[in-house]
Amino acid sequence: MSHASPGSEVLAVKDESAERPIPTAWRQTFRDIVEAFIASDYRLEKAVPGVAPIPVDTAEQIRDYLDGYGATLVTLPEETWSSSVCIWFGEYWDTLVDLWTVEEGRSDLVLHAKVTDSDGGFTIQVHLVYVP
Repeated sequence: MSHASPGSEVLAVKDESAERPIPTAWRQTFRDIVEAFIASDYRLEKAVPGVAPIPVDTAEQIRDYLDGYGATLVTLPEETWSSSVCIWFGEYWDTLVDLWTVEEGRSDLVLHAKVTDSDGGFTIQVHLVYVP
């Protein structure tokens, strides 16, 4: 279910009543997070601009979950934005980004993160990777 036509910008809207697509401005940052995970950089040692550092215990949970899932993460394709969502919770956006694997294409895995406004932009705090 696509919420926006290709090429149109999706804005971050503070709407608590409905899930919305992931805003265009956040998408490359989510791609960069997934690229770090593909490279086994679960703590984002090679800092990703706009992303809070991932605590050691969270990084270990993400690594263990991905290892246990048994599929190989791949770069987020454009199609992921047609199914990934966010919703405003009064202080932050709660986001679920669908992850893709070599073996499955779109997998059952999601990247769960919170996004907050920050000076001149946004900050993404990775919460977990899991199967909802």
